[in-house]
Amino acid sequence: MVTGICYAVAHRLKSLQIRPRSSRLLAQEQTWRGCSLNDPKQKRNQTNLYSFAFGRYLRIMTCSVLLDLDGTLIDSHPGILASCLAALRALGHEPDETLDIRRTIGLPLEDMMQILLQSYGDDRVGEAVAAYRQHYGESGLLGSVPYPGIGKSLEEMKRTGLRIYLATSKRAIFASRILDHLKFATYFDGIHGSVPSGELDHKPELLAHILSKHSLSPSHSLMVGDRRYDISGAHAVGMRGLGVLWGYGTRDELETAGADQLVDSPADLARTVLSMVNGKESPG
Repeated sequence: MVTGICYAVAHRLKSLQIRPRSSRLLAQEQTWRGCSLNDPKQKRNQTNLYSFAFGRYLRIMTCSVLLDLDGTLIDSHPGILASCLAALRALGHEPDETLDIRRTIGLPLEDMMQILLQSYGDDRVGEAVAAYRQHYGESGLLGSVPYPGIGKSLEEMKRTGLRIYLATSKRAIFASRILDHLKFATYFDGIHGSVPSGELDHKPELLAHILSKHSLSPSHSLMVGDRRYDISGAHAVGMRGLGVLWGYGTRDELETAGADQLVDSPADLARTVLSMVNGKESPG
């Protein structure tokens, strides 16, 4: 029975394409793959190698981080602003080119458009959303740049075996295109965002969906974001929330939302995330 369990673990590791990264671990893996399950001379070797595989499997599969996109991984302000202006113009308005939208970035798009339309006494939210998405899909999404050091932090987190998922209020299809454009997509085990039906527009619903779909434990998962919605959404599903201070939210906003910890720089993101997922349980 033990051999059967170990074999199943080995098969699962292979299907996940998980590979040891050091030369020592690579040698162990090669030896493990060459073992015959019916050769009594290799039983001790098999036991050690399966123990290694099972321990690695458990470590990898029980820790995960969910990352926001806008204001956390990328500065998307230029592209979002251009698409907001285009949407307002499409409805016949003449917006100021210096329109301040920073306080609305991170909100569901419908909420953002509603806020922007209020000053015009316009309630055509649906039309504004459609116009925004058309412009954003054509060119706006390319107006995003990663924060300095984010790529290195993603690489470091991935190298440790941490499972990484994107959790954004942006449409999932747009998020995927942005990550592909920036060469970040390979770091992620799943990319999730809002969908046409609207059922995942808000962070609690989105995070619950991700946890369920990937069978993630809230107590071994962490949400990282720059706005209060990321923190409150995490707490709503039993996760901890790490607030980043380089995005669109303020320290006061994140602290008021009850962020479990704050991080000042993208260069410190990986270290802070790994410290939190390896050391503490979730709130409540």
